[in-house]
This record gives sequence, C-alpha cells and structure tokens, in this order.
Amino acid sequence: MSKVAGYTCIRCRAAFPADLKIDSRGCPHCRADAPANLEVIYAPAGDGVAADRLSRKSPPSLWRYADRLPCRESDAISLGEGLTPLLPAETLGGRLGVPRLLIKDEGANPTWSHKDRFSTVAVSMARLTGARVVATASSGNAGASLAAYAARAGLKCVVVTFAGTAGAMLAQVRKYGATVVPMADKSLRWPFLASAVDQFDWYVTSPFHAPVVGSHPVGLEGYKTLAYEICEQMEGAAPEWCALPVCYGDALAGIWLGFKDLFERGVIERLPRLVAAEVHGSLTRTLDSDRDAIIDAPSAFDTLAISIGTTRSTFQALQALRQSRGTAVAIDNDGLIEMQEQLAACEGIFAELASVTPLAAIGSLRRRGVIGASDRVVAITTASGLKDLDRSASVSAPQSFQSVDDAWQHLRKNMQDRKAGKDAG
Repeated sequence: MSKVAGYTCIRCRAAFPADLKIDSRGCPHCRADAPANLEVIYAPAGDGVAADRLSRKSPPSLWRYADRLPCRESDAISLGEGLTPLLPAETLGGRLGVPRLLIKDEGANPTWSHKDRFSTVAVSMARLTGARVVATASSGNAGASLAAYAARAGLKCVVVTFAGTAGAMLAQVRKYGATVVPMADKSLRWPFLASAVDQFDWYVTSPFHAPVVGSHPVGLEGYKTLAYEICEQMEGAAPEWCALPVCYGDALAGIWLGFKDLFERGVIERLPRLVAAEVHGSLTRTLDSDRDAIIDAPSAFDTLAISIGTTRSTFQALQALRQSRGTAVAIDNDGLIEMQEQLAACEGIFAELASVTPLAAIGSLRRRGVIGASDRVVAITTASGLKDLDRSASVSAPQSFQSVDDAWQHLRKNMQDRKAGKDAG
C-alpha cells in the first residue's frame, strides 16, 4: 500500500493529487518560468517515529526507516541496501587539515553505489502502481542500480545511455538482465524516454525533459535515509558539514529532507551545512549571482568524474544549499586520481572518481578557512572505484622480476618512495 497522499512543489508549495502523472517537467505551475521538482506528501499515520529514537532497529536495511518512506516495509523490493559504514578518516583528514573527517562509504551498497537508496524506493513504488517496465537515462550507476532492483521485482528494465560510459558499469547493467539502448547523440536519450512514456506508459525514474528539475520524487525519498543513518551512527548528533558529489542534486535534496525531518522532530539539535562538489560550476555561479534561475556553466574540459559532468544543475540543489547555508565547489581533473589513491592507501576505501570530489572540495574549503579545523565533516563517497577502473587505472601490465634479488630491490625502493611521500604529506 502506498502512503503517498500527493505531491507539493518545492518552490511555490502548490499541492497535487497522488495520481498526478510524473512527467519529469516538475511542478505544472512553475515549469514555464522556473521549473522545480515535486516533493512527496504523506498520508497521516499513527505509527510515526518517536522524537527520542531514529529507527526501529530492524530490518537490516534502510527499510528500518519504512515509516518515513512512501510504502510499507512489506511492499519493499530490497537487496539489503543502506546501513553503510561511517568511518573515521584521521590520516587523510590530517592531510586535508580536517582531523574530524568521517567517510560515509556508499560503495558498500548492493550494486556498489548510493543509487540503491533511490532504486529500492522507486522500484517498490513502480511495482505497487502496476508498472511493467522501468527505465532510466544513465551514465552508469543509476542504470546498474535500477536494473538490479527491477530484476529483483520481476520487472523489465531499459537503460538508455551514450558513448563514453564506463565499460564496467555497462557490463554490470547487462549482467542484471536490463536492455541497454546506447545513443550516439547524448541529447536523444530524453526524447526516446518521453516517447516511451507517452506510447507505452513506462515508469521512468530519471529526468527526460529539459530543463532538468531532478529525478522521480518518490525515489528521492530514499536518500533521506543517508541523514538518518549518519545521525544514528553519530549517536544522535549531526556533523557541522556534509559534502557529496552533485550533478542534478537528487541525493543533495534528499539528504537535506532527512536532516530537516530529524531537526523538526527534535532528534538532532541543529542542522549541518551542505557542500556540493560539482564539475563545471553551475551551482557555484548561481550562488554567486544570488538568483533563482540556474546558470548553465560552460563545459571547459572533459571531466574524469563523468557521472557528475552536467553543465546545468537544478533548483532543488540550489535550495538545499541555501537553506543549509552551504556552498558549492567546482572540481577539475587536477589531483583527482591522486586523491582517489590517497583515500584508498590511507583509509582502505576505494571510491569512484566522482566520489572523491567531496574530499577535494573539503580540502579547498579548509584552505580558505570556510571549514574549521575542529569541525566534524562527513564526506559521502557515493560509489565504488570498481565502477570506473577504465578511467582511473593504468592498462599496462605489471612489471615481472627475473630474480628474487630484483624483487627485493624493487620492494625496498617502493617502500622508500612511499615513506618520502608520507613525510612530505
């Protein structure tokens, strides 16, 4: 049974019925001038979470927070997502000047990315509405995740992608049994999906109209659980800062909903400030302009962080940053692979290239004095580094040694080089 009573616009607060057709254009009132995404309105319930606790402690997935999600736990399509580790990163934090750094490792999810929080809710709701085909436009993570949950639900899945998508992610999508539709022209993905909605009533979870407002509102509810878990893992406290990679701001908007929910219920005493690590600077420019109209930033380079490589963000991302008194930082390719390797070598966390952009943003903000040395900072690494090995790893074969002495000589030099690097850091 769905608990969705309707939807409301995050900008104008207009309310709409639960049977509103979500067509990716956002609020019907705002879309002509300033498009904005919708937010779920819940039906009244008598089993809400008490203010002095965060969850019912079961089941062992994010569905422990089912009373804050759009459908019942018994209707959930789950692969055991959520409950990912929140790990202190003292070594890397020391190098960044933020000794109280914590890493929320979303690569520990079933398909190795935070998208599983979205997909478990979206696919659960899709099945409840009688959908037979779920679909998304994706450069990798969202497609792999949706494909896995569709397989679990017994639904067909179509992932529309484009040339340049990481090979490992496409292989993952296909292994889950989804149909991959690659478009030579990236811009054709959305009209393809729009036509599928009109002709075949597919349940599309991603944006498929421009300008983008964000993904399907019910899926965004899944990202609230990031905030619930962080505060539970911090024993009822919230960090001073929370940083994550941002494209269209789905996870940013969702986690902000979660933090606000906890604050309004008296579970946490204050709200954290959010940091959006982006690529081309759309949010950075819009925040600097003090306007609500999202600025389309120029694409000045080919980013390694392809999953967040958009030139235009969304109002939902901008609103989350402004309401949290947060900020955005544009991250280029310089030092990105090095940061990925530092995280792996210092903390044992191998994250996708886009996932380490929050660490680069945190380092930048600390150097500028925006983040304080004593602040507790959570960086959300959104996906595993196995996702884009074809972008981050050398394809050359490892060196082979002809003798034991050669191997020992190589090992000594390697360890000396590492020690010199640590001393310099």
